[in-house]
Amino acid sequence: MASIFARIAAGEIPSYKVAADDRFFAFLDINPVAKGHVLVIPRAEVDYIFDLDDDTLAGLYLFAKRVARALKAAIPCRKVGMAVLGLEVPHAHIHLVPMQSEGDMDFRREKLQLTAEEMQAIASSIAAHFE
Repeated sequence: MASIFARIAAGEIPSYKVAADDRFFAFLDINPVAKGHVLVIPRAEVDYIFDLDDDTLAGLYLFAKRVARALKAAIPCRKVGMAVLGLEVPHAHIHLVPMQSEGDMDFRREKLQLTAEEMQAIASSIAAHFE
């Protein structure tokens, strides 16, 4: 059975999509540590990021860079932080988080509770800046 992220990328499970192409997909984390917290995944279902072939890994990072630029344009922040972690979903992914301080990257803190309308507005804003 496909991972939840593969099912999201395939459109089988709804998400707040911010960017996509034939190889990669980016969507809002539904348990964000900050407004605009995005997950970037390859469509290829590989558990561990360093098991991706070189071309896919390089492409994933370049796609994430484009998403980060759109994220920074949509959500005012000092920088966009990046983290590769997550043992719960067996699908390689990158977290992009708008940061005002390094503490904004603390994944142990309480997650934000945003309404569906807030999530959609954030996703639409980021998508509008994606090039």
